[in-house]
Amino acid sequence: MIRIRLRRVGKKRQPYYRLVVAQKEAKRDGAFLETLGSYDPHANPPAIQLDEAKAREWLTRGAQPSEAAEKILRKAGIVPLAPAAAKEA
Repeated sequence: MIRIRLRRVGKKRQPYYRLVVAQKEAKRDGAFLETLGSYDPHANPPAIQLDEAKAREWLTRGAQPSEAAEKILRKAGIVPLAPAAAKEA
């Protein structure tokens, strides 16, 4: 199965993440197929840089986002809110 997930880079105690497409079995910081963007949690507000076309393409191919990646994709407007979450918001 192919997943869209976060890959941790950066120094100790200063995480910086890349949004990547990888096989589910690959290690967190291991092999990946393509980089879709980046996420900096230390910026105020947290900075998201994303290639939306690539992300939409991988989602249509059947890639499943992890929970953290799905939150980032929702903030970017690529993944629509779930019906239950839309009622609460």
